[in-house]
Amino acid sequence: MQALVIQESAADKPLNECIRFASVPDCREPGPGEARVRTLASALNHLDLWVARGVPGLNLTYPRISGCDACGVVESVGAGVDPAWIGKKVVLNAAFETSAHRRPGQPGEFLSSASYELIGEHHNGVHCQQFCAPVNNLAMVAESTNPAHAAAFGLTFLTAYSMMVTKAGLRPGMLVLVTGIGGGVALAALAIAKLWGCRVVVTSRHPWKLEKARSLGADEGVLDTGTDWSRAVREWSGKRGVDLAVDSSGKATHLSCIKSLARGGAYVTPGCTSGPDATTDLARIFWNQLRIFGSTMGSNDEFAEVVALFNAGRLAPVVDTVLPCQRGVEAFERLAKGEQFGKVVLTWA
Repeated sequence: MQALVIQESAADKPLNECIRFASVPDCREPGPGEARVRTLASALNHLDLWVARGVPGLNLTYPRISGCDACGVVESVGAGVDPAWIGKKVVLNAAFETSAHRRPGQPGEFLSSASYELIGEHHNGVHCQQFCAPVNNLAMVAESTNPAHAAAFGLTFLTAYSMMVTKAGLRPGMLVLVTGIGGGVALAALAIAKLWGCRVVVTSRHPWKLEKARSLGADEGVLDTGTDWSRAVREWSGKRGVDLAVDSSGKATHLSCIKSLARGGAYVTPGCTSGPDATTDLARIFWNQLRIFGSTMGSNDEFAEVVALFNAGRLAPVVDTVLPCQRGVEAFERLAKGEQFGKVVLTWA
């Protein structure tokens, strides 16, 4: 089969020297509880760049195939799977839970969150013509669904839904801050907040991205010039502050987010693309009784909930570019430049 293959680490080399569209061995037969899916479209995430360049703390070997988002058609199923899945158009939750092994004398996992491994990070991904996945990680979409739109939906909307709704307790009428508008998770966060009836302020380094965000429902846009922009957010909120700050940038934006929060507000992060070593304000955190949440991916139950909203037409991704799979290197390069507004998608059929 054909695949977009990261031949070697791009940590110190240009992406176009390390990624190739190439033939690889055919996808294996599905194991117990699995389905084999023929890929119609796959979407890129910032994680694809991390996998190409190396993930801190994870010993990745090359060559490998990345990709956590896909829409496809189930071709065959393994033992224990209802054959009614065959022929269904599906989207993928790339995160599957791994069981922790307790040792004698250890306490129970009272506050433990799920531990995940990802198709496309820990394991070969979906930028290929076929892939296998646990059937519990698949959700059906309508036959009429545009595959590129479906592929662009999964990871970013699951991430945003889990961190905003499940963890941070999003409520109608809240004031919400979303940094770095234009990325997939940020746009998903904007869409979810507006569906929940919230007012939303967004930030970006690019004025044109702020204007596009306003056309999608953002109530205010703040230009990020690299200095503290929290005063502008607080002015917009009537000096009250926002209830929820959604921030996947990290180091460059964390402190401004903390300063933008109202008393009892929540800061939630699913990543740190600008770096993990952020400066914070502990006095503001304890004095204003702020809450800080870290969030990774989401459960299959959350995935089913958010895909139901997609199927009902209540949530939809923003697609920046759709390219044929043969132009996958170009897709990686567009993502790396950070000039996209929405998802970059590859078609495989």
